Amino acid sequence: MFAPKNIIAYTVTGLPPVHDLEAALREHIFKPRGASELSRSGWAEPAPDVFAEETLVIDSNGMLLITLKEQEADLKSSVVREALDERVALIEAEQSRKVYRKEKLKLKDEVILDMLPRAFNKTRTTNALINPAGGYIFIDASSHTKAENLLNQLRQALGSLKVTLIQTLHPLDKVMTTWLQGASMPKGFALEDECVLIDPMLEAGRIAAKGQDLLSEEITAHIAGGYYVRRLALEWMQQFRFVLHSDLSIHRLRMVDEYRDYLEAETPEDAEAAILADVWRWNVQLTQLTNELIAAFGGSDYQLAQETDGVAA
Repeated sequence: MFAPKNIIAYTVTGLPPVHDLEAALREHIFKPRGASELSRSGWAEPAPDVFAEETLVIDSNGMLLITLKEQEADLKSSVVREALDERVALIEAEQSRKVYRKEKLKLKDEVILDMLPRAFNKTRTTNALINPAGGYIFIDASSHTKAENLLNQLRQALGSLKVTLIQTLHPLDKVMTTWLQGASMPKGFALEDECVLIDPMLEAGRIAAKGQDLLSEEITAHIAGGYYVRRLALEWMQQFRFVLHSDLSIHRLRMVDEYRDYLEAETPEDAEAAILADVWRWNVQLTQLTNELIAAFGGSDYQLAQETDGVAA
């Protein structure tokens, strides 16, 4: 069963039709790293060996899935440093002179080039679910750096790409803090047992609570003392559990056991039908979840701009 683990959501507009998207990605298809290359990246099949024909864009009734594949030489810094130290020591012994920083940097490059052909490959993939009609792209990444890398490569393949990181009108940390002070939770959401609190006045003012009642006197006392919520574990619709960060990114997304069992029982036996069902369902559910999160934090600047444009028109 296909299931993303982390989600960073962006708004997206102006995507080409699916066949044009497929053609554009195919121009930048993944090829293995060459012996003298540090890394290589490109677009790959999201579900290898599932479909009769190779496809870089899985299209489930307008809901899409694409995959960026990256491969880099697995050169551990300790191994490179050891080889560099040996080369520096040899030069200093043979030539009776000191090797300084500038030369060391050049020697390091030479060491890496020598090691590349023998290096093992480290490969990773990053998936992106796209709901063109809903105007969202959901990237399964734990950091904005990884998400932006996928977007940059998609922009390179398409020539241009209009994406915007979602910004809510109300700061997430302030709103989430009120939830732990007893404010009503948005419909469909429930507190779990984990949070991270931050004291903005103290450099080391960070408290991680896990397996605790988040409405306990201990937690509320910290908040009364000036701490605010940076991360908060939530349950949504009795279907998903996740940790929401103050930048609206979702981490450690997982299904509630009962819901997973239900989906597994309903999953088609045919592998192609199963992945199509997953792509459709995840796009629909992430769109609903994102919309409800945005509403919980007062809407977004993107929605406000759309409403303003509509009034002006």
